[in-house]
Amino acid sequence: MWRWLGRGLLALVLIAAAAAFAFREEIGRLNAVLTLFDEDRITANFSAMDAAFLTAPVAAGGAPRPLPQAPRPLPERFVHGGGEEGVEAFLSRSATTSLLVLKDGAVAHESYRLGTGPEDLRMSWSVTKSFVASLIGIALAEGDLPGLDAPAEALAPELAGSAYEGVRLRDILNMASGVEFNEDYLDFWSDINQMGRVLALGASMDAFAAGQDRRLAPPGEAFRYVSIDTHVLAMILRRATGRSLAEALSEKIWIPMGAEADARMITDGHGAAFALGGLNARTRDFARFGLLIAEGGGGVVPADWIAEATSPNAPPPADASRVYRYGYQWWIPPQAEGEAIARGVYGQWIYLRPAEGVVIVKTSADRDFRTAERRANKPTLAMFRAIADALR
Repeated sequence: MWRWLGRGLLALVLIAAAAAFAFREEIGRLNAVLTLFDEDRITANFSAMDAAFLTAPVAAGGAPRPLPQAPRPLPERFVHGGGEEGVEAFLSRSATTSLLVLKDGAVAHESYRLGTGPEDLRMSWSVTKSFVASLIGIALAEGDLPGLDAPAEALAPELAGSAYEGVRLRDILNMASGVEFNEDYLDFWSDINQMGRVLALGASMDAFAAGQDRRLAPPGEAFRYVSIDTHVLAMILRRATGRSLAEALSEKIWIPMGAEADARMITDGHGAAFALGGLNARTRDFARFGLLIAEGGGGVVPADWIAEATSPNAPPPADASRVYRYGYQWWIPPQAEGEAIARGVYGQWIYLRPAEGVVIVKTSADRDFRTAERRANKPTLAMFRAIADALR
């Protein structure tokens, strides 16, 4: 009996070893997800996401847009709800990895911190959403999409029977789909974290999106931040243009705006982009995109689309405590005077003040981004406004 038991155990060990070998890449990516935000790894991880995930290139081409140097000092201090604080102190405590300030298309300030450098491809997280919205605007202008009131299932038939059936493209852009989706990054079983594991294991993001079957409210009723909405936008774009998101971004934005380097887009195991937060690029190229939008699109992104996308056209938020409003995948801060913001978790920002020619990019590895102070996003906004004011 013991001999047969030993043989059985050996067989199980061999089977387990074979399975581990066969799925070693998936296991490695899953482990990367589970350790992605560890204190001793987060900064390096955010500059090397292609080592942990499947990615596709977003190719650059041609001569990069020049960013001439015109250095200006940062203000020493700024005022926010917590009182007065030094700019350098805040940049440090919010784990800033890069800060780039443009004034009238020239570099007023550029710095890299925590061991990062100008050639790092920094993870943008939800800043990616604003790129996706720009591609939607281009697709509408080129006639690839019929209009903002088209229902999701007409644009991506696999969404029929899901919670997205009957939801207009406009509502998805506004994050007013009404779809129930738990966005809590600190809850292991939240929808956003389940989606991360789908991505890590090479499963289908499209299937995950089409599998959403719960609604909290009727479409168009209220703004609720639901990241899976942006993946649905990417599904619609792929159907409309016949291109992957990485290919469309390269052809329609990255090359025309004069990017200096290829970017990388995280994908699932089927090649579908992690559209809601997977773009990795140099800080200077994030700044070039911000400059493109601030200048009215430069014939690349339609100017009328930019004006509409960066206006607070979403329904009022379901959470009345929110002070930011929303457009088409762009944030509009309180008391905004033409300002717009692309924003991602862990402290990724593109801040636009077009009337004064100011674009600011801040990348970070801020593990405290969920504290009450940071969630309100008041200190960073106050610092950006102080920097912009100092450039007058």
